[in-house]
Amino acid sequence: MSTPERRSILCPNCNKLISRDEPSCPWCGTARPGSWLKNNPLTRSVGSADRLVTIIITVNVVMYVVSLLISNRPQGSGGLFSALSPDQSSLFVLGATGVVPIDRYGRFWTLLTANYLHGGVLHILFNMMALRQLLPLVAQEYGTWRMLTIYTLGGVAGYVLSYFAGVGYTIGASAALCGLIGSLLYYGKSRGGLYGQAVFKEVWGWVVGLFLFGLVVPGINNWGHGGGVVGGIILGFLLGYRERRAENLFHKFLALGCILASVAALALGLLSAFFTLSGGHFH
Repeated sequence: MSTPERRSILCPNCNKLISRDEPSCPWCGTARPGSWLKNNPLTRSVGSADRLVTIIITVNVVMYVVSLLISNRPQGSGGLFSALSPDQSSLFVLGATGVVPIDRYGRFWTLLTANYLHGGVLHILFNMMALRQLLPLVAQEYGTWRMLTIYTLGGVAGYVLSYFAGVGYTIGASAALCGLIGSLLYYGKSRGGLYGQAVFKEVWGWVVGLFLFGLVVPGINNWGHGGGVVGGIILGFLLGYRERRAENLFHKFLALGCILASVAALALGLLSAFFTLSGGHFH
């Protein structure tokens, strides 16, 4: 006589192997992990850390390409640091942030879009390489939904501080990157132990490197970096990490809010570029 087949799935929250018939995940406590609403191709894809990392990097690259396409600056001219650099007007219409866009034009949504804009090929290359390293680590310790929230709100925190510091124009994913770094600093210090100390030490090296880079290279928004780090620390404390608190419905709704706000802001930036190219005006 054959025995009933045990159907196994990956928990949609913690990705541990469990039975589909479990009333709740024995690892993270997620209720009814085998239900179709929580375990279907769409939700599995959205909640996949690898998929989210790919989407975030792809959006950054797409916005960079668009900024080049609408730029009036001849490409290929200048030195290494000016190669493939969009002009300031294209970055402004797509959503550069700072005192001028916010105070003069009321473009508050640029606090989100600036995280997806870059001023040159080296700028985006370095930031995307850093994102590829840091995003999976934050997703591992905090979960994919909290990672997305930290990336989004950490970037906003960085640009809010640079706004109050009087920075006129600013762009780049480095504020959001520093939000990730801040959350890992908090995690390493809070968790402790050999692993926590190793994470803290490694990430602290990023902080020192960014600080020195900001002293040497002109035009670096150190206020944005500092605000991102502080924002990431606060978010890490408020949201908690996996070993202390499993991701819950609140974390997912918060991440969804970040997704919707980011999509809306990026759409405004693209619409702004379209109206500008058409000879109209859009703020």
